[in-house]
Parts: sequence; C-alpha cells; structure tokens
Amino acid sequence: MIVINCRKLDNQTIVISKVFCMLYKYDATTEKCPLPLVKMRVILKKMQQGDSCLLQISDKSSIKDIPKFLTKKGYQFTPQFLNDDVLQLLIKSHL
Repeated sequence: MIVINCRKLDNQTIVISKVFCMLYKYDATTEKCPLPLVKMRVILKKMQQGDSCLLQISDKSSIKDIPKFLTKKGYQFTPQFLNDDVLQLLIKSHL
C-alpha cells in the first residue's frame, strides 16, 4: 500500500510525505517445523514500521510455537483459523 499526503497550493501539488507500507505474504502450509519459524524470523527482521506479514501455517508444532514466539517478542498479531488445519496470522511490525 502506498499513501501519499499532498497539498495543493496555487495550481501546484506539493508532496508533504510519502508512506510506503509492505505486506509480506508467506504460505508455509506445506512446510514442517522449524522451517516456518526460521523463515518468519527472516521476514520480521526485514519489516519496517507500518509493515505487516500474512502467514499461513498448518504444522501442529508451528501452530503452537509461532504465536508463543510472537507474544514473547512483543509482536501484535491476529490469529484466524481458515479451516481445521490452517492457521493464518496477520503480524504487525514493532512500533
């Protein structure tokens, strides 16, 4: 998502600020623990303020360990089960 804050003065548009937000998507439904955790940590290190990560996991160990890890590290996330086997997490970057 790109948000640009502009102001129009005397028929000229002046850009005040630009905000670029990245949404990382990672489908780890075919991967087994610890690979989803390792790859997610790499994505989290790349994320900047305002970025989000949409992660899908199905491995039972990952479903247990990843939310625990995110809570311990202070990340805000929203869990949602897409079906009985797949957990989707929307993870927000640290402020």
